[in-house]
Amino acid sequence: MRNLAHKLETKSATDNPVDEVKAALAALAESVAEVKAKAANDNGLAGRIAELETKLARPAIIGKAANDNEPTPERKAFEGFLRYGAERMPADEVKSLVVADDTRGGYLAPAELSTEILKGIVEFSPVRQAARVGSTSRGSVILPKRTGTPTANWVGETETRTETESAYGQVEIPVHEMAAYVDVSVQLLEDAAVNVESEVASDLAEEFGRLEGVALVSGNGVKKPTGIMAAAGVTDVASGHATLITADSLITLMYDLPAYYRNKGVWMANGTTIAAIRKLKDTTNNYLWQPSYQAGQPETLLGRPIVEAVDMDDIGAGEFPILFGDVNRAYRVYDRVAMSMLRDPYTQATTGKVRFHARRRVGADLVMAEALRKLRVAES
Repeated sequence: MRNLAHKLETKSATDNPVDEVKAALAALAESVAEVKAKAANDNGLAGRIAELETKLARPAIIGKAANDNEPTPERKAFEGFLRYGAERMPADEVKSLVVADDTRGGYLAPAELSTEILKGIVEFSPVRQAARVGSTSRGSVILPKRTGTPTANWVGETETRTETESAYGQVEIPVHEMAAYVDVSVQLLEDAAVNVESEVASDLAEEFGRLEGVALVSGNGVKKPTGIMAAAGVTDVASGHATLITADSLITLMYDLPAYYRNKGVWMANGTTIAAIRKLKDTTNNYLWQPSYQAGQPETLLGRPIVEAVDMDDIGAGEFPILFGDVNRAYRVYDRVAMSMLRDPYTQATTGKVRFHARRRVGADLVMAEALRKLRVAES
């Protein structure tokens, strides 16, 4: 093309127009020939063109969505943190793990892992199944509570009315912390065929579930939640026997509760107590325990569901083996931090292990004692 431009600029001495056109056409043909020769010699360009033509000729195939069964970026980042630590992670993945300052520099487990751990806790702590569970961003939760009801009176036409105001107070539920750590071998972390995330979640769920299960039933409120059986104010009913429970005592216990709470009540006892209850019969020799005949429906005792809580008392003199009432209204559980984890590759380095420190913050307490009744094994 440069030759063509040059020849057009330099006209012939005769300045004949026909000769100029012929010269221009000859220069153009020469330039086109040069371009074709260069393209023919460029194997890379020809190969790329052939490859693109092959791809375009292929039929369209419908595959899975790009994100189908793919872990989220947060989950990938958390698994990388478990395997290698924050020091060897890309900066963009480290950013996805950083949480608020109140977790003391830890890393929150991604949503998928936290969900697995909460499922494990429910298995160990069935109080959560019946109680009302919420979340908080504070160190404690304050709930207003009515402590006195207004009192109305019949009055005459012109008689002076008396004051009938209600009385209100509050219930404060502090949030407590529990902690655990798990040691994992470096070789296990390096083995890509092992689901390290699942193993760590399983261990932590088991330990947190055991600890929380005991506290939600019998915790004394010192550095731990106040348990539903240890809280003050719940009315107890005697079993009528010094060492055993009777069918009559269960009926008395149930109907000692106001009807509003009774109609939403559940029973709570451990497996040993439930086995004893299943053997009880009424005066017509029918079992009090009614098995479930419909899938997904719980078995009932006197028409109400029963929850098996392994941390409840066994049957014995002076013990409280059975609870009945509207647990959802009476007992509250608040989660502050689902789980925060720190990776420590140094403390156990000489033994070829990495230590993972985990912590949870949870608070729980009784807020409405009148909605519950508990059975006391005693003659009166």
